[in-house]
Amino acid sequence: MYKITKKGFVLKKKYSLFKNAGYAFAGVMTLLKERAFQLELLFVVPLLILLFFLDLSQVQKSVMAGSLIFILITEALNTAVEYTVDLVTQEWHEFAKKAKDTASAAVFFSLVQAAVIWGVNLF
Repeated sequence: MYKITKKGFVLKKKYSLFKNAGYAFAGVMTLLKERAFQLELLFVVPLLILLFFLDLSQVQKSVMAGSLIFILITEALNTAVEYTVDLVTQEWHEFAKKAKDTASAAVFFSLVQAAVIWGVNLF
């Protein structure tokens, strides 16, 4: 990814929008194979569609939609942590467990905040 010149300078490869979009698409395809992400999509997509039919302000709808998208973002980061830990070690280690548990906690907190945001706005 980086190239060191004779004088010791580090040069970064040229930015490519299409290549980076390809990486993002590959990441989405990886996520779609993950069971947790599939289950979250099962709830997020219908709720996003439901937002179109609710009689709420645009600000409320935006915050509610953002809370749902945040769930998917945290799940993506959780999955990245899981893959990274698995790459580093296949053996059980307390720090590996803590890393995975902490990333899972982030997903849990995103689910709780989405539930609170939806509850406050609907009731």
